[in-house]
Amino acid sequence: MILRPFDPWKSQLCTCPAKLSLNPYTGCPHGCLYCYASSYIPRFAQCRPKADLLRRLARESSKIRPGTLVALSNSSDPYPPQEEELQLTRGCLQILKERDLCAQVVTKSHLVARDADLLSKMRACVAITITSLSESICQRLEPGAPSPAERLDAMAKLSERGVAVSARIDPIIPGINDAEIEQLAAAVSRAGSRHITSSTFKARPGNMKKIISAFPQEGATLESLFARGNKIAGSGYLPEEMRRDLMQRVKESAGREALTFSTCREGWAGVLGISCDGSHLLSAVEKLEHNPLFL
Repeated sequence: MILRPFDPWKSQLCTCPAKLSLNPYTGCPHGCLYCYASSYIPRFAQCRPKADLLRRLARESSKIRPGTLVALSNSSDPYPPQEEELQLTRGCLQILKERDLCAQVVTKSHLVARDADLLSKMRACVAITITSLSESICQRLEPGAPSPAERLDAMAKLSERGVAVSARIDPIIPGINDAEIEQLAAAVSRAGSRHITSSTFKARPGNMKKIISAFPQEGATLESLFARGNKIAGSGYLPEEMRRDLMQRVKESAGREALTFSTCREGWAGVLGISCDGSHLLSAVEKLEHNPLFL
């Protein structure tokens, strides 16, 4: 199946609303050191388009209730460099629009701004991840991803076209990007974001090794911090007090910019009417927790 119910490893900490997941591509070229998907998707660095994607999506989407939220993408960025030529994600959006389905795009790529014409004419919201304003940090932390400036520019272009935009300041990694929290919130606000989703770094054996290699001094401190935390659903968590302090800083920074705020997989209750994934920006989305996704 191309469309699947979103289920993040049956994590008891996930507070996302009911939605379907759609990944036009398998794998991702961004090379983010903190990536969790690379731990379970084979050959993750080799981005491959899904076979016969648009025909399969057209068939499956005909069985989905109008107004259902479809997230692109939860494991592989829907706008890898190949998308500029292949336009598979754009084709998916066109099908979702024709079926009157809602789209939530999650990406690190500035290429999403190309589709502002389409996104502005459908029930859609876009979440752009930005973890640092520093080019040097991003080049080490996300070596294959577009620059922070390109992502902020994409936010601005989408917002100018009336597309609901949120920012994922995610993950916050102590010693690497936590000093930028206030500056990041101000930057995404200026670019037109209306919401911030944030979370702390969740350590897995593979991604922790990569971060220690790229940030040896900070990595050694991180190891000691995670030794004081606990494990949940196979991931290492920072000590709870530190996680709360970091998320409180993001929340206060968002508040100063008049943005809504939520956390991702931290285990704390959110604010009524504000979705952890930013999909509350789609006021026309049906209350899916009370309606079946499939016809």
